[in-house]
Amino acid sequence: MNGFSMGSSIRNVFRFTMTATPVTMAAKSHLRNGSPLVIALSTNDGLAGSAKNIGALLNYRYVYFVPFAQDDPTGKPRSLSADFKLIPEAISAALEGRQMQPVINI
Repeated sequence: MNGFSMGSSIRNVFRFTMTATPVTMAAKSHLRNGSPLVIALSTNDGLAGSAKNIGALLNYRYVYFVPFAQDDPTGKPRSLSADFKLIPEAISAALEGRQMQPVINI
């Protein structure tokens, strides 16, 4: 992953966030401190409106994803969901500085 230098603005990671919530503020703080941030996503528009944002986050250093896939390709064709059983393994990998592969399961 290309990542960002710690000197660059952490705001850019969450530039599409509309509001500052406790969760986004904690995530920004985590990244500011150079700690890994693990994201387990579940969204109905992962292959639509959120695709650009997910793609941007995939490129940042210290941001790791729990592997995810389409949860119902025929019923919800734009929906993505993490494999929540893999959270402990994803956290272990992130603490070692590696992204679990494949990050997008088919």
